[in-house]
Amino acid sequence: MHKNLTTDNIRRLFLDFFKEKGHAVLPSASLIPENDPTVLFTTAGMQPLVPYLLGQDHPMGKRLANAQKCLRTDDIDEVGDNRHLTFFEMLGNWSLGDYFKEESIQWSYELLTNEKWLAMDPERLYVSVFEGDADAPRDDDSINMWQAQFAVHGMAAEVGQPGIDWPTGETHGKRIFPYPKKNNWWGPAGQTGPCGPDTEIYYDTRREHDPAFGDICHPACDCGRFVEIWNNVFMQYNKRDDGSYEPLAQRNVDTGMGLERMAAVLQGCATVFDTDKMQNIIQVLKQVFGLDYGQTDDQDKAIRIIADHLRAVVFLIGDVRGVVPSNIGQGYIVRRLIRRSVREAKRLGVEVLITPAVCQAVIEQYKDEYTELEQNAAKILNEVKKEEEKFNLTLEKGLKEFDKMAEQAPKISGEQAFVLYATYGFPIELTEELAKERGGSVDRGVFEEEFKKHQALSRTASAGTFKGGLADHTEQTTKLHTATHLLHQALRSVLGTHVEQRGSNITEQRLRFDFTHGQKMTDQEKDQVEAMVNAIIKRDLPVIKEEMSVEQAKEKGAIGLFESKYGEKVSVYTVLDTENPAGYYSKEICGGPHVARTGELGGFKISKEEAVSAGVRRIKAVLG
Repeated sequence: MHKNLTTDNIRRLFLDFFKEKGHAVLPSASLIPENDPTVLFTTAGMQPLVPYLLGQDHPMGKRLANAQKCLRTDDIDEVGDNRHLTFFEMLGNWSLGDYFKEESIQWSYELLTNEKWLAMDPERLYVSVFEGDADAPRDDDSINMWQAQFAVHGMAAEVGQPGIDWPTGETHGKRIFPYPKKNNWWGPAGQTGPCGPDTEIYYDTRREHDPAFGDICHPACDCGRFVEIWNNVFMQYNKRDDGSYEPLAQRNVDTGMGLERMAAVLQGCATVFDTDKMQNIIQVLKQVFGLDYGQTDDQDKAIRIIADHLRAVVFLIGDVRGVVPSNIGQGYIVRRLIRRSVREAKRLGVEVLITPAVCQAVIEQYKDEYTELEQNAAKILNEVKKEEEKFNLTLEKGLKEFDKMAEQAPKISGEQAFVLYATYGFPIELTEELAKERGGSVDRGVFEEEFKKHQALSRTASAGTFKGGLADHTEQTTKLHTATHLLHQALRSVLGTHVEQRGSNITEQRLRFDFTHGQKMTDQEKDQVEAMVNAIIKRDLPVIKEEMSVEQAKEKGAIGLFESKYGEKVSVYTVLDTENPAGYYSKEICGGPHVARTGELGGFKISKEEAVSAGVRRIKAVLG
C-alpha cells in the first residue's frame, strides 16, 4: 500500500487515472442544485448529471470524471461517530452510452491495486453483486469479470453462499458475494426510469467482528470490519409504469467513491475524523481552544461535530450560489449547523467565539482545490461570526427558559418549542436534543402546526426529509426554465447589468429566481420587466443551442454564473432577435432544457418580489 497518501493525493490520482482512460475531468458542480425543487443540496456525484444519464448529449463527451462536493442532512444526528459526515467529496466516473461493465470493473481493479496508482493489497478487497430475482437475473457478467481481475494476482475469487460460508475470520477463498436489490441495485430515482444492478467494492480492515451485529460477518455487515469504498452502478434497465423492466437503449456506468472514507482506509485511520484534513481542522480546536481529543468519547464526539458542521458551513456559504443563515430552506440548515457547533463548544467550556478560527482552518485546507473558498473568505468569516454572536445573545436566556419548562414536565409542548425558536432562536432540533439529554421529549407535531400558522418554516427544511433525485423535465418545467432566461435579461435591461442570477427553483406551478439587487423593486420596474418578457414571448423568437468553450461563450457575450460545473465546453442557449443590434435578446450558459420558440410560453406574470438576504432579491412568477 502507498504510504503518506494525503486526501489531496488520492483525489488527484483518481482524476489522473481516468483522464488517462479518455475521460473529461469536470469541476465540481455547486452544492445548491439548479432548478430542482425535490432536494435542497447536491447529495451525490451523479445528481448534476441526471439529464445526461437520461440521454441528453454532454458537451464534454461520453466519458466523464470529477470530484463532486456533496452535502447530506438525513444522517446529521449520527455525525460524531466513526464515519458519518454532512459535507463530503464524491469521486466518480461515468460512461454515457460508451463503455460498460468490463472496462468499469477492470479499471476499478487497476486503480485500486496497481503500484502506479493506489497500490492496495488485493487480498483485502471483496466485492458484492446483484443476486437476481424475478425482475432481473443474477449479475453473472460482473462475477465473471471480477474473477478475471482477481486472477491477475493469482486469486480464485469464489462466490460465497448467503448464510453458509460468509467470511468469519478465514475467508476460504470466498471473495464475491451476491445480495438482493436492497443492497446491490440502483434506482429508479422515481417510480419509473433508468435503473440496474451495481457492484460494490469493500476493504477488509481485519478488525474483529462485533457479535452485536450477528453471528456471521460478511461484506455488508454493519460491524465495521468491511468498509465499502466504491460503488459501480450499471444502468441497463428501464422500469416501466406497469412495474416491468426492459433493457435500456443507452447503457450507462455511474460510479461513486467517497474521498474521506477512502482516505481513512489508505491512511490506516479508524475513523474519517482521523484523516489528514480533518485532523488539521481538529488541531485548531486543540491548540487555539485547548480542547483534548482522544480522551473521552463524549468530548471526541463534540469536537467531531464542530469540525464536521463548520466544514459544511464554509462550503455552503463559500459556494458559487452561496447560502447565508436564515430561517428557511438551505439557509436554515446553515443556521442549524452553526448553532449546533456553538452549543457543542459551550458544552466543552469554550466561552469565546469559535467559528472564525475553525472556518479559517477549513478554508486553508481546501482553498487550493476549491478556489471559491478563498475568494469568498471574508464573506464566510463575517457570516459565521455574525451568526455566532447573534446566537450567543439569546443562548443563555434560552437555556434558562428551557430549564424552567423542563422542570415543570419532561415533555416539552409544541407551543413551548415554538417560543424557544421564535424568541431565543433555538432550532427545533436543539430543543429536542436538550429534552433528550434530560430524559424527555418534544411534541413535534404541534410544533409543526405552529410553524404553519406563522409561515416561518417549511416542514421539509425543519424535519430534514431531504430526498435525492431531480425533478422531471416536463413540458411545463421546460417552459418555466426558458422563462427564467427571459426574466434574467429583462432584469438586467431594467435594473442594470449588476443583476446576476443567485439561484432558481422551478416546480410545475411556478418559477423562483434569485438575483443580485440592493433594493426593493418599484411597481413600475416590475411592470417594465413583465412587459418586456411578454413582448419577447409574443414575438415568438427562436431559441437555439450551441456548444463552445467557456472562452468562446464569453467572447460572444454569454452570461452564466454557474459555468464552472460544465467543464471546458458549455451549452449556450440564445434567443435570437434580428431587431436587436447584437442579433439576440439573451445569450446564456445553461444545461437546459428549453423550448424551441418563445411563443410556446404563453403569458408571463410576476406574482411576488421579495428580499432573500442582503443584496439578493427573489421573484416568483407564473406562465399562463
